[in-house]
Amino acid sequence: MRTMSTDQLLSLAAGIVERGESPACQLAVARDGKIECFETFGNATNESRFCAFSATKPIVASAVWLLMGDGVLEIERPVAHYIPEFATNGKEVVTVEQVLLHTAGFPNAPMDPVDGADMVTRAKRFTEWELEWEPGSRFEYHALSAHWVLAELIERLSGHDFRDFIEARVCEPLGLPRLLGIPEEEQDDIVDGVQLGPLAATSPVDVDTIVFNEPAVRAAGVPGGGGHMTAATMARFYQALLHNPNGLWNADVLRDATSNVRCTYPDPLMNVAANRSVGLVIAGDDGLHQFRYGMFGKENSPGTFGHAGAHCQVAWADPATGISFSFLKNGLQMDMFADAVGIIPLVDAAAALH
Repeated sequence: MRTMSTDQLLSLAAGIVERGESPACQLAVARDGKIECFETFGNATNESRFCAFSATKPIVASAVWLLMGDGVLEIERPVAHYIPEFATNGKEVVTVEQVLLHTAGFPNAPMDPVDGADMVTRAKRFTEWELEWEPGSRFEYHALSAHWVLAELIERLSGHDFRDFIEARVCEPLGLPRLLGIPEEEQDDIVDGVQLGPLAATSPVDVDTIVFNEPAVRAAGVPGGGGHMTAATMARFYQALLHNPNGLWNADVLRDATSNVRCTYPDPLMNVAANRSVGLVIAGDDGLHQFRYGMFGKENSPGTFGHAGAHCQVAWADPATGISFSFLKNGLQMDMFADAVGIIPLVDAAAALH
């Protein structure tokens, strides 16, 4: 087993900025509920917040787990059981579990980010959405659509704005700041994303990620990709998933979310099993974990769980070592595959810390 030092990890992160692959980046390593390493490189400081893009998704899912633990949400039920407006165009058969697993059949359903923050407009858009394929028949990443449904479920079942619910029921108990829906007057410490390089013909990057620089979009709190935070905050969130402080989540629900692979359909992006739980990606023991969005390192154990974000944002926790790791950057490389090549050594080094 190869081991790496923190100094080696930091050197690799510094190299990303030095080579011009990102104007700034930030990483954090945590263990035993505490931050062991937190550094920022380039045009930012440790106080700077970055857009986590899809690494936001588990934070939203963790609020859904609270509803499951409270007994007010049964994910085997159709979404329409809780949101009657959703039962149009064949979507009445879609279950909450399928939404969580990205097998729901509407991966490209449109939602303007600011419109989505309004409950009335959001529900109207749901009535217009159509299925692209039979729910439950395959996996296809629902980049933004699925989590608008989860946001609606949170509001319907809690009676609170989804952003406020996440702050009150997830962030505050964990001692974390507000992560989703940052008021415009509180955005001064957020680092703007910077597009780099041409869009590659084979790249899955959505060029609209630059929209997360807009103050109104940051305030909207797009649940599928609009969380803003430091790497240290993200690493602390994953420590909470490892240790469940004060029993925040129902233990059985959390165990299922962090270890039970419910979806093994192939991910068309890399042609490996998606290995999805209800909100997370599990590394797995098939030897292909490094192909799951490039966020897992060689030395990560099969039980490692996490989620990546567009432009190589990384967040995971490894139960075997007790380490949680987060890496965030503001260089929005338009060629995602080329971008990942530069991140792999860093993630390998983080996984090899012991």
